[in-house]
Amino acid sequence: KCMCFKQNSKHFNHVPVAQNSTVFDFYGNIIGSGIFISPKGVLEHAGSVGLSLIVWVCGGGICALGSMCYAELGVTIPKSGGDYSYVTEIFGGLVGFLLLWSAVLIMYPTTLAVIALTFSNYVLQPLFQNCLPPFIATRLLATICILFLTWVNCSSVRWATRIQDVFTVGKLLALALIIVVGLVQICRGHYDALRPSVAFEFSEDPSVGQIALAFLQASFAYSGWNFLNYVTEEVVEPRKNLPRAIYISIPLVTLVYTLTNIAYFSSMSPQELLASNAVAVTFGEKLLGMFSWVMPISVALSTFGGINGYLFTSSRLCFSGAREGHLPYLLAMIHLKNCTPIPALLVCCTATIVILCIGDTHNLINYVSFINYLSYGVTIAGLLYLRKKRPNLTRPIKVNMLIPISYLIFWAVLLGFSLYSEPVVCGLGMVIMLTGVPIYFVGVQWKDKPKWIYKVVERVTYRGQKVCYVVFPQEDPSETEPLTASKATD
Repeated sequence: KCMCFKQNSKHFNHVPVAQNSTVFDFYGNIIGSGIFISPKGVLEHAGSVGLSLIVWVCGGGICALGSMCYAELGVTIPKSGGDYSYVTEIFGGLVGFLLLWSAVLIMYPTTLAVIALTFSNYVLQPLFQNCLPPFIATRLLATICILFLTWVNCSSVRWATRIQDVFTVGKLLALALIIVVGLVQICRGHYDALRPSVAFEFSEDPSVGQIALAFLQASFAYSGWNFLNYVTEEVVEPRKNLPRAIYISIPLVTLVYTLTNIAYFSSMSPQELLASNAVAVTFGEKLLGMFSWVMPISVALSTFGGINGYLFTSSRLCFSGAREGHLPYLLAMIHLKNCTPIPALLVCCTATIVILCIGDTHNLINYVSFINYLSYGVTIAGLLYLRKKRPNLTRPIKVNMLIPISYLIFWAVLLGFSLYSEPVVCGLGMVIMLTGVPIYFVGVQWKDKPKWIYKVVERVTYRGQKVCYVVFPQEDPSETEPLTASKATD
Protein backbone atom coordinates (compact mmCIF):
# COMPACT_ATOMS: atom_id res chain seq x y z
CA LYS A 1 0.00 0.00 0.00
CA CYS A 2 2.29 2.67 -1.35
CA MET A 3 0.36 5.66 -0.04
CA CYS A 4 -0.55 4.48 3.47
CA PHE A 5 2.42 5.99 5.28
CA LYS A 6 3.27 9.15 7.15
CA GLN A 7 4.90 11.66 4.85
CA ASN A 8 6.92 14.73 5.76
CA SER A 9 5.18 17.82 4.41
CA LYS A 10 3.92 21.18 5.49
CA HIS A 11 1.55 20.69 8.40
CA PHE A 12 -1.83 22.04 7.28
CA ASN A 13 -2.74 23.07 10.80
CA HIS A 14 0.24 25.41 10.79
CA VAL A 15 -0.48 27.22 7.56
CA PRO A 16 0.42 30.80 8.57
CA VAL A 17 -3.01 32.32 8.08
CA ALA A 18 -2.92 34.18 11.38
CA GLN A 19 0.72 34.33 12.42
CA ASN A 20 0.64 38.09 12.30
CA SER A 21 -2.99 38.58 13.24
CA THR A 22 -3.85 42.21 13.86
CA VAL A 23 -6.87 44.31 14.66
CA PHE A 24 -7.35 44.80 10.92
CA ASP A 25 -7.45 41.02 10.32
CA PHE A 26 -10.08 40.61 13.04
CA TYR A 27 -12.09 43.55 11.72
CA GLY A 28 -11.94 42.21 8.17
CA ASN A 29 -13.08 38.75 9.25
CA ILE A 30 -16.18 39.98 11.14
CA ILE A 31 -17.32 42.28 8.35
CA GLY A 32 -18.58 39.83 5.79
CA SER A 33 -21.35 39.27 3.31
CA GLY A 34 -23.90 39.01 6.13
CA ILE A 35 -24.48 42.77 6.08
CA PHE A 36 -25.86 42.38 2.53
CA ILE A 37 -28.13 39.51 3.63
CA SER A 38 -29.44 40.18 7.15
CA PRO A 39 -31.02 43.70 6.95
CA LYS A 40 -34.16 42.32 5.34
CA GLY A 41 -34.57 39.59 7.95
CA VAL A 42 -33.88 41.94 10.87
CA LEU A 43 -36.47 44.47 9.64
CA GLU A 44 -39.02 41.75 8.92
CA HIS A 45 -38.88 40.38 12.47
CA ALA A 46 -38.33 43.71 14.26
CA GLY A 47 -41.35 45.26 12.57
CA SER A 48 -40.04 48.84 12.42
CA VAL A 49 -37.01 50.80 11.27
CA GLY A 50 -36.22 52.14 14.73
CA LEU A 51 -36.32 48.78 16.46
CA SER A 52 -34.21 47.16 13.71
CA LEU A 53 -31.48 49.78 14.26
CA ILE A 54 -31.60 49.11 18.01
CA VAL A 55 -31.17 45.38 17.28
CA TRP A 56 -28.07 46.13 15.18
CA VAL A 57 -26.49 48.22 17.95
CA CYS A 58 -27.36 45.78 20.74
CA GLY A 59 -26.16 42.87 18.63
CA GLY A 60 -22.71 44.45 18.53
CA GLY A 61 -22.79 44.90 22.31
CA ILE A 62 -23.66 41.24 22.86
CA CYS A 63 -20.78 40.22 20.59
CA ALA A 64 -18.44 42.39 22.69
CA LEU A 65 -19.51 40.58 25.89
CA GLY A 66 -18.98 37.20 24.28
CA SER A 67 -15.62 38.24 22.85
CA MET A 68 -14.29 39.27 26.25
CA CYS A 69 -15.24 35.85 27.65
CA TYR A 70 -13.52 34.16 24.72
CA ALA A 71 -10.42 36.29 25.30
CA GLU A 72 -10.11 34.84 28.81
CA LEU A 73 -10.60 31.31 27.50
CA GLY A 74 -8.12 31.91 24.68
CA VAL A 75 -5.22 32.72 27.01
CA THR A 76 -6.27 30.28 29.77
CA ILE A 77 -6.52 27.35 27.34
CA PRO A 78 -4.00 28.40 24.65
CA LYS A 79 -5.10 25.91 22.00
CA SER A 80 -6.18 26.61 18.45
CA GLY A 81 -9.65 25.38 17.53
CA GLY A 82 -11.86 27.87 19.38
CA ASP A 83 -15.10 26.54 20.90
CA TYR A 84 -14.28 22.95 20.02
CA SER A 85 -10.96 22.96 21.89
CA TYR A 86 -12.32 24.77 24.98
CA VAL A 87 -15.45 22.63 25.35
CA THR A 88 -13.46 19.42 24.87
CA GLU A 89 -10.95 20.53 27.50
CA ILE A 90 -13.61 21.60 30.03
CA PHE A 91 -16.53 19.20 29.54
CA GLY A 92 -14.85 16.23 27.87
CA GLY A 93 -15.00 14.45 24.54
CA LEU A 94 -18.77 14.01 24.14
CA VAL A 95 -19.69 17.69 24.40
CA GLY A 96 -16.73 18.67 22.23
CA PHE A 97 -17.76 16.10 19.64
CA LEU A 98 -21.36 17.37 19.58
CA LEU A 99 -20.12 20.89 18.95
CA LEU A 100 -17.80 19.64 16.19
CA TRP A 101 -20.60 17.49 14.73
CA SER A 102 -23.02 20.43 14.57
CA ALA A 103 -20.35 22.70 13.08
CA VAL A 104 -19.44 20.23 10.34
CA LEU A 105 -23.04 19.25 9.50
CA ILE A 106 -24.91 22.50 10.19
CA MET A 107 -23.04 25.71 10.93
CA TYR A 108 -20.41 25.85 8.21
CA PRO A 109 -22.36 24.18 5.36
CA THR A 110 -25.45 26.29 6.08
CA THR A 111 -23.41 29.50 6.26
CA LEU A 112 -21.73 28.58 2.98
CA ALA A 113 -25.12 27.86 1.42
CA VAL A 114 -26.53 31.23 2.52
CA ILE A 115 -23.52 33.16 1.18
CA ALA A 116 -23.55 31.18 -2.10
CA LEU A 117 -27.27 31.92 -2.57
CA THR A 118 -26.60 35.60 -1.89
CA PHE A 119 -23.82 35.57 -4.49
CA SER A 120 -26.12 34.07 -7.12
CA ASN A 121 -28.99 36.46 -6.24
CA TYR A 122 -26.77 39.52 -6.61
CA VAL A 123 -25.31 38.27 -9.89
CA LEU A 124 -28.69 37.35 -11.37
CA GLN A 125 -30.86 40.19 -9.99
CA PRO A 126 -29.79 42.75 -12.66
CA LEU A 127 -30.90 40.23 -15.32
CA PHE A 128 -34.35 39.84 -13.72
CA GLN A 129 -35.16 43.41 -12.68
CA ASN A 130 -38.94 42.98 -12.63
CA CYS A 131 -39.06 39.62 -10.86
CA LEU A 132 -37.09 37.27 -8.63
CA PRO A 133 -34.39 35.13 -10.26
CA PRO A 134 -35.64 31.56 -10.97
CA PHE A 135 -35.14 29.05 -8.15
CA ILE A 136 -33.18 26.62 -10.31
CA ALA A 137 -30.93 29.37 -11.71
CA THR A 138 -29.91 30.63 -8.27
CA ARG A 139 -29.19 27.12 -6.99
CA LEU A 140 -27.26 26.17 -10.11
CA LEU A 141 -25.05 29.26 -10.02
CA ALA A 142 -24.47 28.84 -6.27
CA THR A 143 -23.45 25.21 -6.83
CA ILE A 144 -21.04 26.15 -9.61
CA CYS A 145 -19.47 28.78 -7.34
CA ILE A 146 -19.04 26.26 -4.49
CA LEU A 147 -17.51 23.67 -6.82
CA PHE A 148 -15.10 26.14 -8.38
CA LEU A 149 -13.83 27.47 -5.04
CA THR A 150 -13.53 23.93 -3.67
CA TRP A 151 -11.31 23.15 -6.66
CA VAL A 152 -9.23 26.26 -5.97
CA ASN A 153 -8.77 25.34 -2.30
CA CYS A 154 -7.88 21.77 -3.26
CA SER A 155 -5.31 23.00 -5.78
CA SER A 156 -3.36 25.56 -3.77
CA VAL A 157 -3.39 27.22 -0.35
CA ARG A 158 -1.67 30.22 -1.95
CA TRP A 159 -4.44 30.65 -4.52
CA ALA A 160 -7.08 30.47 -1.79
CA THR A 161 -5.40 33.11 0.38
CA ARG A 162 -4.82 35.41 -2.62
CA ILE A 163 -8.49 35.19 -3.60
CA GLN A 164 -9.39 36.11 -0.03
CA ASP A 165 -7.12 39.17 -0.08
CA VAL A 166 -8.25 40.39 -3.51
CA PHE A 167 -11.98 39.92 -3.01
CA THR A 168 -11.95 41.64 0.38
CA VAL A 169 -11.59 44.87 -1.60
CA GLY A 170 -15.04 44.32 -3.12
CA LYS A 171 -16.59 44.06 0.33
CA LEU A 172 -14.98 47.25 1.61
CA LEU A 173 -15.78 49.12 -1.61
CA ALA A 174 -19.46 48.20 -1.45
CA LEU A 175 -19.83 49.22 2.21
CA ALA A 176 -17.94 52.48 1.76
CA LEU A 177 -20.03 53.37 -1.28
CA ILE A 178 -23.33 52.61 0.51
CA ILE A 179 -22.40 54.63 3.62
CA VAL A 180 -21.06 57.66 1.71
CA VAL A 181 -24.03 57.81 -0.67
CA GLY A 182 -26.44 57.34 2.24
CA LEU A 183 -24.87 60.15 4.26
CA VAL A 184 -25.10 62.43 1.21
CA GLN A 185 -28.79 61.59 0.96
CA ILE A 186 -29.33 62.43 4.63
CA CYS A 187 -27.50 65.74 4.23
CA ARG A 188 -29.91 66.55 1.41
CA GLY A 189 -32.85 65.96 3.74
CA HIS A 190 -33.90 62.50 2.56
CA TYR A 191 -34.45 60.77 5.87
CA ASP A 192 -38.22 60.48 6.24
CA ALA A 193 -38.08 56.81 7.26
CA LEU A 194 -35.58 57.69 10.00
CA ARG A 195 -37.71 60.31 11.75
CA PRO A 196 -38.64 58.98 15.24
CA SER A 197 -42.36 59.46 14.60
CA VAL A 198 -42.10 57.23 11.52
CA ALA A 199 -39.26 54.91 12.50
CA PHE A 200 -41.21 53.35 15.37
CA GLU A 201 -44.44 52.76 13.50
CA PHE A 202 -45.24 49.05 13.76
CA SER A 203 -47.50 47.21 11.35
CA GLU A 204 -48.35 44.97 14.32
CA ASP A 205 -47.27 44.85 17.96
CA PRO A 206 -43.82 43.22 18.20
CA SER A 207 -43.52 40.05 20.27
CA VAL A 208 -40.50 38.96 22.28
CA GLY A 209 -40.19 35.93 20.01
CA GLN A 210 -40.00 38.05 16.86
CA ILE A 211 -37.40 40.33 18.45
CA ALA A 212 -35.37 37.22 19.35
CA LEU A 213 -35.50 36.13 15.71
CA ALA A 214 -34.38 39.62 14.66
CA PHE A 215 -31.31 39.18 16.90
CA LEU A 216 -30.63 35.80 15.27
CA GLN A 217 -30.72 37.46 11.85
CA ALA A 218 -28.32 40.19 12.99
CA SER A 219 -26.00 37.67 14.63
CA PHE A 220 -25.39 36.09 11.23
CA ALA A 221 -23.78 39.33 10.07
CA TYR A 222 -21.67 39.55 13.24
CA SER A 223 -20.49 35.93 13.04
CA GLY A 224 -16.71 35.76 12.99
CA TRP A 225 -16.11 37.66 16.23
CA ASN A 226 -14.54 34.50 17.71
CA PHE A 227 -12.18 34.00 14.74
CA LEU A 228 -8.90 34.65 16.58
CA ASN A 229 -9.69 31.93 19.10
CA TYR A 230 -9.44 29.37 16.31
CA VAL A 231 -5.76 30.23 15.86
CA THR A 232 -4.73 31.33 19.38
CA GLU A 233 -1.44 29.43 19.17
CA GLU A 234 -0.45 31.49 16.13
CA VAL A 235 -1.42 34.93 17.46
CA VAL A 236 1.52 37.08 18.53
CA GLU A 237 1.20 38.14 22.21
CA PRO A 238 -2.43 36.98 22.67
CA ARG A 239 -2.64 38.52 26.16
CA LYS A 240 -2.23 41.95 24.59
CA ASN A 241 -3.65 41.50 21.09
CA LEU A 242 -6.87 39.60 21.85
CA PRO A 243 -8.37 42.36 24.06
CA ARG A 244 -7.05 45.05 21.71
CA ALA A 245 -8.77 43.40 18.74
CA ILE A 246 -12.02 43.20 20.67
CA TYR A 247 -12.06 46.75 22.06
CA ILE A 248 -11.28 48.34 18.70
CA SER A 249 -12.84 46.06 16.11
CA ILE A 250 -16.30 45.25 17.48
CA PRO A 251 -17.34 48.89 18.14
CA LEU A 252 -16.03 49.76 14.67
CA VAL A 253 -17.98 46.91 13.04
CA THR A 254 -21.12 47.90 14.96
CA LEU A 255 -20.75 51.48 13.72
CA VAL A 256 -20.28 50.34 10.10
CA TYR A 257 -23.30 48.02 10.21
CA THR A 258 -25.52 50.65 11.79
CA LEU A 259 -24.45 53.31 9.27
CA THR A 260 -25.05 50.87 6.41
CA ASN A 261 -28.62 50.26 7.56
CA ILE A 262 -29.20 53.98 8.07
CA ALA A 263 -27.97 54.49 4.50
CA TYR A 264 -30.45 51.91 3.21
CA PHE A 265 -33.34 53.70 4.90
CA SER A 266 -32.21 57.08 3.54
CA SER A 267 -33.35 56.03 0.07
CA MET A 268 -35.68 53.06 0.60
CA SER A 269 -38.93 52.71 2.46
CA PRO A 270 -39.32 49.68 4.76
CA GLN A 271 -41.71 48.18 2.22
CA GLU A 272 -39.18 48.53 -0.60
CA LEU A 273 -36.44 46.92 1.49
CA LEU A 274 -38.66 43.98 2.44
CA ALA A 275 -39.69 43.50 -1.21
CA SER A 276 -36.09 43.45 -2.44
CA ASN A 277 -34.26 40.18 -2.95
CA ALA A 278 -30.92 42.02 -3.19
CA VAL A 279 -31.02 45.10 -0.97
CA ALA A 280 -27.73 46.63 -2.10
CA VAL A 281 -28.71 46.25 -5.78
CA THR A 282 -32.02 48.05 -5.17
CA PHE A 283 -30.12 50.75 -3.28
CA GLY A 284 -27.72 51.19 -6.22
CA GLU A 285 -30.50 51.31 -8.79
CA LYS A 286 -32.24 54.13 -6.89
CA LEU A 287 -29.20 56.31 -6.24
CA LEU A 288 -26.27 55.48 -8.53
CA GLY A 289 -27.96 55.82 -11.90
CA MET A 290 -25.67 54.72 -14.74
CA PHE A 291 -23.14 53.48 -12.18
CA SER A 292 -25.61 51.16 -10.48
CA TRP A 293 -23.71 48.17 -11.94
CA VAL A 294 -20.94 48.85 -9.39
CA MET A 295 -23.08 47.62 -6.50
CA PRO A 296 -23.94 44.06 -7.65
CA ILE A 297 -20.35 43.55 -8.79
CA SER A 298 -18.96 44.73 -5.45
CA VAL A 299 -21.34 42.55 -3.43
CA ALA A 300 -20.70 39.56 -5.70
CA LEU A 301 -16.96 40.00 -5.12
CA SER A 302 -17.58 40.21 -1.38
CA THR A 303 -19.70 37.07 -1.21
CA PHE A 304 -17.33 35.19 -3.52
CA GLY A 305 -14.48 35.95 -1.12
CA GLY A 306 -16.70 35.02 1.85
CA ILE A 307 -17.40 31.57 0.39
CA ASN A 308 -13.68 31.04 -0.12
CA GLY A 309 -12.88 32.06 3.47
CA TYR A 310 -15.52 29.80 5.02
CA LEU A 311 -14.39 26.84 2.89
CA PHE A 312 -10.86 27.33 4.16
CA THR A 313 -11.96 27.65 7.80
CA SER A 314 -14.44 24.76 7.76
CA SER A 315 -11.93 22.39 6.21
CA ARG A 316 -9.45 23.43 8.91
CA LEU A 317 -11.98 22.50 11.62
CA CYS A 318 -12.63 19.11 9.98
CA PHE A 319 -8.89 18.58 9.85
CA SER A 320 -8.46 19.41 13.56
CA GLY A 321 -11.35 17.15 14.60
CA ALA A 322 -10.00 14.24 12.55
CA ARG A 323 -6.53 14.74 14.01
CA GLU A 324 -8.04 14.41 17.52
CA GLY A 325 -9.81 11.19 16.54
CA HIS A 326 -13.33 12.65 16.53
CA LEU A 327 -13.74 12.32 12.75
CA PRO A 328 -12.43 9.72 10.26
CA TYR A 329 -8.66 9.95 9.89
CA LEU A 330 -9.01 10.37 6.14
CA LEU A 331 -10.16 13.95 6.87
CA ALA A 332 -6.82 14.63 8.60
CA MET A 333 -4.85 13.94 5.43
CA ILE A 334 -3.44 16.47 2.97
CA HIS A 335 -2.41 16.29 -0.68
CA LEU A 336 1.09 14.92 -1.14
CA LYS A 337 2.26 17.87 -3.27
CA ASN A 338 -0.20 20.74 -2.75
CA CYS A 339 -0.51 20.31 1.05
CA THR A 340 -4.27 20.95 0.88
CA PRO A 341 -6.89 18.99 2.91
CA ILE A 342 -8.77 17.59 -0.08
CA PRO A 343 -10.96 15.03 1.79
CA ALA A 344 -12.10 17.67 4.33
CA LEU A 345 -12.85 20.14 1.53
CA LEU A 346 -14.89 17.55 -0.37
CA VAL A 347 -16.97 16.80 2.74
CA CYS A 348 -17.68 20.51 3.28
CA CYS A 349 -18.54 20.99 -0.40
CA THR A 350 -20.94 18.02 -0.48
CA ALA A 351 -22.75 19.06 2.72
CA THR A 352 -23.15 22.61 1.39
CA ILE A 353 -24.63 21.51 -1.93
CA VAL A 354 -27.16 19.31 -0.13
CA ILE A 355 -28.25 22.20 2.13
CA LEU A 356 -28.56 24.54 -0.88
CA CYS A 357 -31.69 22.65 -1.90
CA ILE A 358 -33.40 22.64 1.52
CA GLY A 359 -34.82 26.12 2.21
CA ASP A 360 -34.75 29.83 1.54
CA THR A 361 -32.06 32.22 2.74
CA HIS A 362 -33.75 33.67 5.83
CA ASN A 363 -34.89 30.32 7.23
CA LEU A 364 -31.37 29.02 6.79
CA ILE A 365 -30.04 32.05 8.70
CA ASN A 366 -32.36 31.33 11.64
CA TYR A 367 -31.27 27.71 11.45
CA VAL A 368 -27.52 28.38 11.60
CA SER A 369 -27.71 31.33 14.02
CA PHE A 370 -29.63 29.25 16.57
CA ILE A 371 -26.92 26.56 16.53
CA ASN A 372 -24.21 29.23 16.63
CA TYR A 373 -25.70 30.82 19.74
CA LEU A 374 -26.14 27.40 21.31
CA SER A 375 -22.41 26.68 20.92
CA TYR A 376 -21.46 30.16 22.18
CA GLY A 377 -23.56 29.69 25.32
CA VAL A 378 -22.14 26.24 26.10
CA THR A 379 -18.60 27.60 25.69
CA ILE A 380 -19.18 30.58 27.99
CA ALA A 381 -20.92 28.31 30.52
CA GLY A 382 -17.64 26.38 30.40
CA LEU A 383 -15.84 29.55 31.50
CA LEU A 384 -17.97 29.71 34.68
CA TYR A 385 -17.53 25.98 35.28
CA LEU A 386 -13.75 26.33 34.93
CA ARG A 387 -13.74 29.26 37.38
CA LYS A 388 -15.47 27.05 39.97
CA LYS A 389 -13.57 23.82 39.43
CA ARG A 390 -10.09 25.29 38.92
CA PRO A 391 -10.04 28.65 40.71
CA ASN A 392 -6.23 28.70 41.00
CA LEU A 393 -5.60 28.21 37.28
CA THR A 394 -3.41 30.93 35.77
CA ARG A 395 -5.59 33.42 33.91
CA PRO A 396 -3.61 36.20 32.16
CA ILE A 397 -6.98 37.78 31.29
CA LYS A 398 -9.79 37.59 33.84
CA VAL A 399 -13.13 39.24 33.08
CA ASN A 400 -15.67 40.37 35.67
CA MET A 401 -18.16 37.62 36.50
CA LEU A 402 -21.05 39.90 35.50
CA ILE A 403 -19.94 39.69 31.85
CA PRO A 404 -20.43 35.92 31.31
CA ILE A 405 -23.53 35.91 33.54
CA SER A 406 -25.11 38.77 31.55
CA TYR A 407 -24.30 37.01 28.28
CA LEU A 408 -25.82 33.73 29.47
CA ILE A 409 -29.02 35.45 30.66
CA PHE A 410 -29.43 37.05 27.23
CA TRP A 411 -28.50 33.73 25.60
CA ALA A 412 -31.16 31.78 27.52
CA VAL A 413 -33.90 34.33 26.72
CA LEU A 414 -32.90 34.53 23.05
CA LEU A 415 -32.79 30.78 22.46
CA GLY A 416 -35.95 30.13 24.48
CA PHE A 417 -38.11 32.60 22.57
CA SER A 418 -36.49 31.68 19.22
CA LEU A 419 -37.39 28.05 19.81
CA TYR A 420 -40.93 29.11 20.74
CA SER A 421 -41.32 31.26 17.60
CA GLU A 422 -39.65 28.87 15.13
CA PRO A 423 -39.97 25.42 16.72
CA VAL A 424 -39.45 23.50 13.49
CA VAL A 425 -36.39 25.40 12.23
CA CYS A 426 -34.64 25.64 15.61
CA GLY A 427 -35.78 22.23 16.84
CA LEU A 428 -34.44 20.53 13.72
CA GLY A 429 -31.01 21.97 14.45
CA MET A 430 -31.08 20.56 17.99
CA VAL A 431 -32.18 17.14 16.71
CA ILE A 432 -29.32 17.02 14.22
CA MET A 433 -26.89 18.00 16.97
CA LEU A 434 -28.19 15.25 19.28
CA THR A 435 -27.79 12.62 16.56
CA GLY A 436 -24.09 12.98 17.32
CA VAL A 437 -24.55 11.20 20.70
CA PRO A 438 -24.88 7.65 19.30
CA ILE A 439 -22.28 8.46 16.63
CA TYR A 440 -19.82 9.43 19.36
CA PHE A 441 -20.32 6.30 21.44
CA VAL A 442 -20.16 3.98 18.43
CA GLY A 443 -17.47 5.72 16.41
CA VAL A 444 -15.21 7.25 19.07
CA GLN A 445 -15.87 5.77 22.52
CA TRP A 446 -16.27 2.12 21.48
CA LYS A 447 -12.69 0.89 21.15
CA ASP A 448 -13.19 -2.90 20.90
CA LYS A 449 -15.04 -2.99 17.61
CA PRO A 450 -15.23 -6.19 15.54
CA LYS A 451 -12.23 -6.71 13.27
CA TRP A 452 -14.33 -6.48 10.11
CA ILE A 453 -15.21 -2.86 10.97
CA TYR A 454 -11.51 -1.99 11.22
CA LYS A 455 -10.91 -3.69 7.87
CA VAL A 456 -13.75 -1.79 6.18
CA VAL A 457 -12.56 1.55 7.56
CA GLU A 458 -8.98 0.78 6.56
CA ARG A 459 -10.05 -0.14 3.05
CA VAL A 460 -12.16 3.03 2.69
CA THR A 461 -9.28 5.12 4.03
CA TYR A 462 -6.86 3.46 1.61
CA ARG A 463 -9.17 4.02 -1.37
CA GLY A 464 -9.68 7.61 -0.33
CA GLN A 465 -5.93 8.13 -0.15
CA LYS A 466 -5.49 6.75 -3.66
CA VAL A 467 -8.31 8.83 -5.13
CA CYS A 468 -7.31 12.11 -3.43
CA TYR A 469 -3.53 11.42 -3.40
CA VAL A 470 -3.31 12.36 0.28
CA VAL A 471 -1.16 11.34 3.26
CA PHE A 472 -0.87 12.18 6.95
CA PRO A 473 1.06 15.43 7.52
CA GLN A 474 4.05 14.95 9.76
CA GLU A 475 6.77 17.34 10.84
CA ASP A 476 9.33 14.61 11.65
CA PRO A 477 10.82 13.32 8.35
CA SER A 478 12.13 10.18 10.02
CA GLU A 479 8.63 8.80 10.67
CA THR A 480 7.42 6.44 7.93
CA GLU A 481 5.50 3.85 9.92
CA PRO A 482 2.51 2.15 8.29
CA LEU A 483 -1.07 3.16 8.96
CA THR A 484 -2.53 0.58 11.34
CA ALA A 485 -6.13 -0.44 11.52
CA SER A 486 -6.44 0.90 15.04
CA LYS A 487 -5.19 4.34 14.01
CA ALA A 488 -7.67 4.37 11.18
CA THR A 489 -10.56 4.00 13.58
CA ASP A 490 -9.52 5.64 16.91
